[in-house]
Amino acid sequence: MTLWQIILLASIAVLALKLVGFLVPPRVLETPTAARTANLTTVALLSALIVVQTVSAGQQLVLDARLPALVIAAGLLAVRAPFILVIVAAAAFAALLRMLGWAA
Repeated sequence: MTLWQIILLASIAVLALKLVGFLVPPRVLETPTAARTANLTTVALLSALIVVQTVSAGQQLVLDARLPALVIAAGLLAVRAPFILVIVAAAAFAALLRMLGWAA
């Protein structure tokens, strides 16, 4: 099976799953459990994406300037700093580490 066949099959599966979602009665989706599950799933998927993008390059585990920058960003978010400040500070910290050669 080629890569394009896999992509096509995955696209069809996602579309089918979305169409099945329309068959679920609205009263099921309005329950607190369903709403909470949807919210937590979104957070979990976003967190997983951030971790994968931070510590991997292709199939390899890579620990470079992205990880300390993520720690800086998490710390600033914890103290409720403005989002633009979080982004600029994390990028500047990663750039500083790379300039110093500590985390290529």
